[in-house]
Amino acid sequence: MAKIQITDLRLRTIIGANEWERDVKQDLIINITITFDASKACDSDDLKDTLDYKNITKKVIEKVEGSSYFLIEKLASQLLKIVLDNPLAQTATVRVDKPFALRFADSVSIELTSSNTHE
Repeated sequence: MAKIQITDLRLRTIIGANEWERDVKQDLIINITITFDASKACDSDDLKDTLDYKNITKKVIEKVEGSSYFLIEKLASQLLKIVLDNPLAQTATVRVDKPFALRFADSVSIELTSSNTHE
């Protein structure tokens, strides 16, 4: 079992329920952990045998930058679906941090984990 981690992907989007949040793009920090069977890639040293994290990241960027959700929970669930849409992904965890959402905190975050149902 292998684990790929996409760490501190910094993106901007419309997110939040307050009126001012609907007009101003805010910073988000995305962290994604994906587990998959890397044995074939370890043997072959061929890109076609491994999880394409570049393609996943591209889809995540497009989703975040094009979205305007009220809740970070909703955004995290949509990103988790993108990751698990890859048939090699066995489990994934997506964490979405919203910096400075609370006055005395560096960030507020949500973390969702799920397993792939592809057979």
